[in-house]
Amino acid sequence: MAGQWLKARQTRYAAYSGIYILVVLVAVVVANVLADRYDKSWDMTKNKQYSLSQETKKIVREQKQPVTITYFNQSTRFGQGKSLLDEYKNLSPRVRIKYVDPDKDPQLAREDGVHNLNTAVVQVGTRKEVASSFNELGITGAIIRDIKTSTRTVCFVSGSGEHQIDDSGRNGMSDFKSRLEQDTYQTETVDLITQAVVPPSCTVLVVAGPTHSYDQPEVNAIQKYVENGGRAMFMMDPPLQLGNDDISTNTALAAMLAGWGVTLQKDLILDLNPIGELTGLGASVALVTSYKTQPIVAGMSGSLTGFPLTRSLTVSDTAKTRVHALFDSSNTSLATTDLSSPKIKVNSPGNKKGPMALAAAGTYNTGKPNSQGRFVVVGSSTWASNSFINFNGNSDLALNSINWLASDEDLISIRPKPPLDQHITMTKAQLNLVRLTSQFLLPLLVVICGVFIWWKRR
Repeated sequence: MAGQWLKARQTRYAAYSGIYILVVLVAVVVANVLADRYDKSWDMTKNKQYSLSQETKKIVREQKQPVTITYFNQSTRFGQGKSLLDEYKNLSPRVRIKYVDPDKDPQLAREDGVHNLNTAVVQVGTRKEVASSFNELGITGAIIRDIKTSTRTVCFVSGSGEHQIDDSGRNGMSDFKSRLEQDTYQTETVDLITQAVVPPSCTVLVVAGPTHSYDQPEVNAIQKYVENGGRAMFMMDPPLQLGNDDISTNTALAAMLAGWGVTLQKDLILDLNPIGELTGLGASVALVTSYKTQPIVAGMSGSLTGFPLTRSLTVSDTAKTRVHALFDSSNTSLATTDLSSPKIKVNSPGNKKGPMALAAAGTYNTGKPNSQGRFVVVGSSTWASNSFINFNGNSDLALNSINWLASDEDLISIRPKPPLDQHITMTKAQLNLVRLTSQFLLPLLVVICGVFIWWKRR
């Protein structure tokens, strides 16, 4: 009887089922133990959108002092920050994560200057810094600022029709100012007309689209500042003479830049790129999708930037400067020297075909150790104004430029990565072919196959 029972079909099936269940249970238990002990994840996105940057990993792993990241949120919402904080924790045994509910421990939140939920406070050694935002840029930026002790101030020149950082209108730069302050830069306005000296507190000087000419003393002050190791950004619009747009050629300032190897061309870029039609922009907005290898733009692959009413530049090295173009206009662009006509004359014989350099960055050899002058020149200023800074990668380019000028290259690499815009650009003929194929040829093919099968079966 026992032998027959063992040979019975139900017994064998029951044994097989029991073994399978046991194997599955063992596998589930082992998987949970390994998952609890080794926190590992894989980012399958093309641009590693959900992974910490290599720069963040390098900064955290090289820290010799203990790093404590305190996360303030309600107890029931601690899970909102856990995945990001765990990534930092896994980088180094020196990183410690603390979770604090400010409702239960308001005294600690008050001591650390925390006023909002979902906020992180980073402490490196004895220095503390509130992260400007709860993401990689905010947390790693706080770590960097804990390491660096100096205050950084971005000074915007005023007095000659430049964009103003306190202006919230379309032509103002209040959004740019807000983004700089999120990176914990201080901002202020300086007047070089009444006192032709760049204040020593300025880490970076910004000349944002002057419409009137700078007097020679102002230019001399800027030149002396950079050639003594200062950092400056120049956004120089083309000298348009259209209605209310009466922009000076700014001869003295242009001559100074030419002496550093950046020549401002008296032209206007017209971009006939089909992408402009898809985004609803006109030919007067130059679109850029390809960038050089200079640190400001090296990580911007896949980003689209736009430059309304921009001019072209020519760049070359000089005895004391090394200059690199940042990006060029598209192959479908052209430059017109007719700056007083509102009509776009695409077929004018005087037009110059692209691509042409639209921005450049350079260094000035001061001859002193650890005292290198730096400058960035862009042939447009509207791209960084309130009306356009939110256009795709424009804000990243603006902040990257300031980061590089302030020697904060670390912040460039940890800027949040936007989802890749993997679009397909087609001509009108190609769009018609796709429409014809999808709406007529493929359905017709299905109908023909159906009729053939019906006829064969019949």
